[in-house]
Amino acid sequence: MSDDRVFLALANPVRRRLLELVAEQPTAAGELTSQFELSRSSVTEHLTVLREAGLVADRADGRRRIYHLTAEPLAELSDWLHPFERFWRHRLSHIADIAEDLDT
Repeated sequence: MSDDRVFLALANPVRRRLLELVAEQPTAAGELTSQFELSRSSVTEHLTVLREAGLVADRADGRRRIYHLTAEPLAELSDWLHPFERFWRHRLSHIADIAEDLDT
């Protein structure tokens, strides 16, 4: 996995949303385009970035391209992020304590 490519791909909110959509179910490029106020070519460019980062794969279905999630790079990213979990877990625990104090 190229960590830089994955991070750069995930840095864009449109690409993150595309990943969410194809994670729910494999989807044709045209159907994905209908979820955005972007041109088909713009969505295709975002899908290309995701494909080059290894986050999605596509297959031909007649004239359509069907995109689906490729989870391996996300698992590798999760492995990389794991050592940093302790930082946000502590903060989330602290926020929960504050919320509980507010309720009483």
